[in-house]
Amino acid sequence: MEELPISPAGHDPQGQVKQQQAAGVGILLQIMMLVLSFVLGHVLRRHRFHYIPEASGSLLIGLIVGVLANISDTEASIRTWFNFHEEFFFLFLLPPIIFQSGFSLQPKPFFSNFGAIVTFAIIGTFIASVVTGGLVYLGGSMYLMYKLPFVECLMFGALISATDPVTVLSIFQDVGTDVNLYALVFGESVLNDAMAISLYRTMSLLNRQSSSGEHFLMVVIRFLETFAGSMSAGVGVGFTSALLFKYAGLDTENLQNLECCLFVLFPYFSYMLAEGVGLSGIVSILFTGIVMKRYTFSNLSEASQSFVSSFFHLISSLAETFTFIYMGFDIAMEQHSWSHVGFILFSIDWHQLFIGVARAVNVFGCAYLVNLFRQDNQKIPMNHQKALWYSGLRGAMAFALALQSLHDLPEGHGQIIFTATTTIVVVTVLLIGGSTGKMLEALEVVGDDLDDSMSEGFEESDHRYVPPPFSIGASSDEDTSSSGSRFKMKLKEFHKTTTSFSALDKNFLTPFFTTNNGDGDGDGE
Repeated sequence: MEELPISPAGHDPQGQVKQQQAAGVGILLQIMMLVLSFVLGHVLRRHRFHYIPEASGSLLIGLIVGVLANISDTEASIRTWFNFHEEFFFLFLLPPIIFQSGFSLQPKPFFSNFGAIVTFAIIGTFIASVVTGGLVYLGGSMYLMYKLPFVECLMFGALISATDPVTVLSIFQDVGTDVNLYALVFGESVLNDAMAISLYRTMSLLNRQSSSGEHFLMVVIRFLETFAGSMSAGVGVGFTSALLFKYAGLDTENLQNLECCLFVLFPYFSYMLAEGVGLSGIVSILFTGIVMKRYTFSNLSEASQSFVSSFFHLISSLAETFTFIYMGFDIAMEQHSWSHVGFILFSIDWHQLFIGVARAVNVFGCAYLVNLFRQDNQKIPMNHQKALWYSGLRGAMAFALALQSLHDLPEGHGQIIFTATTTIVVVTVLLIGGSTGKMLEALEVVGDDLDDSMSEGFEESDHRYVPPPFSIGASSDEDTSSSGSRFKMKLKEFHKTTTSFSALDKNFLTPFFTTNNGDGDGDGE
């Protein structure tokens, strides 16, 4: 007599019921933590209690729940549905945050400080990554910490150079800071994340191909190709969406649903397109957000404009809160490597010393470079430079890249980097983030009686603002040397190029890509 077939493993009805119950409890727990985080953030904002920023509150909630789950007998079942996966972060949580950053930026202060922002984000981050990686390698060579290969130290320097703007910018908005300082911190943080990801992936590729003996110059060229290609992809998708919404005739009442759906899909198309061809989706979606807000947004109907603005703000807030909750929960649940205690303990002092030194070289060095090209009333003051230096917190981006290093590096090395990064993230978000408000008050960059000297750099001309980094002083008595005169002449030529781009945007780009004729500023404000 033939035996009845036995059900394959994993199809036990009782086991499936338990899994569904665990999933239901997990989703309920996540919703409860989200609600608690939003309520706690509202209470903290209402009472202006800046010692615990919203991001810190979400991180603490995740840490507490993770610790409770870790000491309970439900740890095994909880880890199956509540874990920080870097793929989930990079594919679902990060894109709406970055797109909203580009979509919601205030164009006038951002683009008038664009030269300084690019200098801090690209040149400064590259310098900070190299300095940090070099100091970590030097510390390992001197047996002050666990020694890592030089390329892995550069990977560590790249991931730890990614600053998180969420905590600092929320405090800036609450206490009220200079619009130029806000634009510098905001722009540097957003472009800094894209730069750090590109640098990390470039160094990771170099680490995997270490036997090929690539020259360092080739690494720089490869990074520049990736960055330029990603930016071009983002701008191209943004312009394509503008043309579609201009000529498709979707701004009618019965097609508003289709109009909103298409608008929401274009950012993800830009992100996945860049990732699919081996570029940086973060850089691509950032510039897609900037271009879509500048050109595509004005082609929408008023109802659709209101919806997409609210929609992206909503999912961005959810993604940010979700990220810090997940991060805190995973920090408590993850198996960390404490085998090299000296490396971990020294990483706390290293944050104060090595990262602080690298950040100082980044900020003060780049600020000196930018101020060389600015008039006296447009220079970045020292208190703004100190605020920019202090606001370089490490958060979700550094944590996600460190989690990625667990797969990219040999077992042990990635675990050590992940544990050290976790320590640095907790210290910066909880301690330094909570003291940012007091630091801003000490630097006298908060309140209503701010020095408006930098705001004078907003020179209005045909509804466009001349970028201060490229403005040349009228009184140049110091231009006595022939080499200095030639240098000034080249700067003037570059300045003419930027003003020509403003004229190009007003006379050609705006009329071609939007339904208006360039009469307004087109900022969508």
